[in-house]
Amino acid sequence: MKTRGPTSEPMILQEAPTPYGASLDEAKTMIRTQIYLTRAEHEFLQSEANRRSEPMAAVVRGFIDEKMQIPDDAWTNNSMLQPTVDDPNYVGREDGSLNHDYYVSGGSKKYKKIRGKWVLKAENET
Repeated sequence: MKTRGPTSEPMILQEAPTPYGASLDEAKTMIRTQIYLTRAEHEFLQSEANRRSEPMAAVVRGFIDEKMQIPDDAWTNNSMLQPTVDDPNYVGREDGSLNHDYYVSGGSKKYKKIRGKWVLKAENET
């Protein structure tokens, strides 16, 4: 083992370089692992790695770090996950879910009511 001088600490010999974005202390505690990815997952990670100019392993660690930052009560105290308040005065459209595009963005209606049943309109109907 080499030393820099008579009073300095000995240099640390590493078997592998320190992973991108990790400190020397973090690198000492890292555990090597292997995972199997679908082609789509691999392509996504590769494109993210290229976009960020980082190795794929650093991107995976970053995703895991982000997930670890979510507070414990994120799923219990999330107002977006609360039931919708019941409004007794609300009058919705009977075909609102069927002809959603028509009501939201002005597209054409896809369903019409015939003898009490909703049926898909023919393409040539307006």
